Amino acid sequence: MTSQSPWRRPLLGAAAACAESGGALRPHPGTGPMDVCARPLRVSPELGVYAEKHRVFDIVQTMLEKLLVDRPVDTIQYLIDHLKRDADEVPRIFVLGPPASGKRTLAKLLAQQLNATYLRRQDFLESDTSPLAAEAADYIDDGQEIPSALWAKLVAQRLSKVDSIKRGWVIEGFPQTREQALRIQMAGIAPVHVVVLDAPDTVLIERNLGKRIDPFDDEVYHTSFDWPADPDVQERLVVPEGISEEETGKRLLDYHRNIPGLLEAYKKNHKVINADQPFMDVYSQVLTFVQSRHRSAAPHTPRILLYGSPGSGKSLQAALLAQRYNIVNVCCSKVLKQEVADETKLGELIRPYIERRQQVPDNIVVKVLTQHLSKLDAATHGWVLHGYPLDVEQAGLLTDSGFVPNRVFFLNIPDEVAVERLSHRRKDPVTGKRYHTIYKPAPSLEVQSRLQQNPQDSLEVIQEKLDIYHANFQLVEEFYDGIIHINADQDPNTIFEYIESCIIHPLPKAGPKEAPPSIPHTTEGEPDEY
Repeated sequence: MTSQSPWRRPLLGAAAACAESGGALRPHPGTGPMDVCARPLRVSPELGVYAEKHRVFDIVQTMLEKLLVDRPVDTIQYLIDHLKRDADEVPRIFVLGPPASGKRTLAKLLAQQLNATYLRRQDFLESDTSPLAAEAADYIDDGQEIPSALWAKLVAQRLSKVDSIKRGWVIEGFPQTREQALRIQMAGIAPVHVVVLDAPDTVLIERNLGKRIDPFDDEVYHTSFDWPADPDVQERLVVPEGISEEETGKRLLDYHRNIPGLLEAYKKNHKVINADQPFMDVYSQVLTFVQSRHRSAAPHTPRILLYGSPGSGKSLQAALLAQRYNIVNVCCSKVLKQEVADETKLGELIRPYIERRQQVPDNIVVKVLTQHLSKLDAATHGWVLHGYPLDVEQAGLLTDSGFVPNRVFFLNIPDEVAVERLSHRRKDPVTGKRYHTIYKPAPSLEVQSRLQQNPQDSLEVIQEKLDIYHANFQLVEEFYDGIIHINADQDPNTIFEYIESCIIHPLPKAGPKEAPPSIPHTTEGEPDEY
């Protein structure tokens, strides 16, 4: 949050030059005098919006990484081809786990849901024309392990095909050792997400022992979890090879020997998921993980909108955010009153509306907000806006002015809580202290007797504001993308911690619109799953 925005340094450089020259920059020959300090420096809001929307920083970072890994001869043409492929956001997923953990079924579903290419170890070996596949076949025929360096070449060869580049990939059960992981990293292959399934060995052995195969169509069944209803199918089921308790134990021992090295190799982008639970719970957790984004190194300028009913705590959360991240706190009602107090031209237009307690026209409000949100401190450090917009028309005006929030929080509370919070507020006219008849009562009867209520806190006014809020809630909700709803009827610090976590971490990738794929009749994996 403290990182400088991409456009901050040139502006600060201009300001520094201004200070060194006594307030005026030296004009360019042939131009008139120029003084950048004479008027407040304003920054076009479209700069930050465009950079974040199109992920400019991440694109440049990815291109630089690709250049360093591939080291092409013609760098310009390489970058042009890279941009044409538009494949930076495709899935790149490893699904790892012990035998019988269900990784095959899970990997297939992920590939189907994300429209990615599903791959397993056998797919890297199945090529009639590849010299690499022929070399690997020789090792297999001789009963030897395929070297990790050869595995890396096989994987790189398969992932260079069009389907893997355009659609991304989900690789199941590979790599199996730390050496294989390091080799494919050296080949420039790096998964974005690594899913690691985990379950107790006793559960995995029990799953494996119950597997049965239909030799007619090679379908996998299970004696406990997925027994076929057709008696004919039951009759012809056979026990697959390699599922005895002893053989499964050996494979588990080998897996436990290698998994620590794999976790170390992918320590920054792996997640361990408990596979000893209903499959849909496992799938939901995995899908949420693979659709998440890792924290970007891009400079981030928070543009936060807090929307909620009266009494939802917007002002308090805005103050906490401004203090924590040194961003500009813009309360619509306060900036309007400040314009009046400063006797500006806009303030003179606003004054009669404030005095008559009428709503200030939107065109005037947007001009005032534009002045505040485009100042240098707001453009470089960020801002948190609350109290505006109240309806979808105002939201449209704000967007048309170039101010698009990158985090929108809806603070939700029941109406009765809002009424309780607001209608019991009181103020001591002598000391100026504020009290609440329930949460912070007056310290004495003397103080209590002189407390006054703001007319804006009357039940009638509160109900009127609530009615306006409910009438516009749905349209405003439909206007903004990526809204984060928060239960605001809880401790303010809890709310702030949640808001803070949502600001720090990138928003998840948009999930697919269609329904999730149907689950196969078995979730225990096929006999050769490893």
